[in-house]
Amino acid sequence: MATESLTRDIRLAGLEQALSRHLSGQGCETLSAPGEVTLVVPAAHLLPVCRVLRDHADLRFEQLIDVCGLDYAAYGKGEWETESASTFGFGRGVDRDLDLAITAPRRFAVVYHLLSLAHNRRLRLRVYADGEGEPMVDSVVPIWAAANWFEREAFDLFGILFRGHPDLRRILTDYGFVGHPFRKDFPVSGQVEMRYDPAQGRVVYEPVSIAPRILVPKVIREDSRYLGPDHAGAVGKGA
Repeated sequence: MATESLTRDIRLAGLEQALSRHLSGQGCETLSAPGEVTLVVPAAHLLPVCRVLRDHADLRFEQLIDVCGLDYAAYGKGEWETESASTFGFGRGVDRDLDLAITAPRRFAVVYHLLSLAHNRRLRLRVYADGEGEPMVDSVVPIWAAANWFEREAFDLFGILFRGHPDLRRILTDYGFVGHPFRKDFPVSGQVEMRYDPAQGRVVYEPVSIAPRILVPKVIREDSRYLGPDHAGAVGKGA
């Protein structure tokens, strides 16, 4: 097991060196974590970097495994800052003062997972969408044809546009679907609801009848297990 881990570390160290050597001047950032390497690429340099990753003999990432979208709105911000929860205690509202503008810098990103069969290495590629207007990045379909359906999925679920895609249209949601369901500002109950109408003999769409609400967990300010019996009883009664 230790030998396999050492071999992997050596392989990834070689990958980092190759990335630094062949992508200098492209404005890329390399992030390292145990067992993985992530390359953050500026949107303007995405296609040139991808061609180097695919074609250079030291890299040879000839296979695209996956493409997915990301919505970083409110990333790292918790709605409830609590230490413990129980069946008794108090509830509180949620801070919804979050920046959900589609033009927010670095809100949307696209992540690509690449595999080099020649060197037995994997690489994660991340690019942040342009922050002006609708989020957009260049399509990598001309480089890896397998990206076709993956990019359509990211467009459908996150609303990320792929410049130069040969047929960018929805792939998972229904015809006439409004919005993009994986965006963090998409309502949990959706925009419309559907039911079968026996009189019309078909499925019909209607406005959502579920009233939006926020489920607030009951929490306690301090863990009653570490308080005296009298104080714990007072907390249990909502003190």
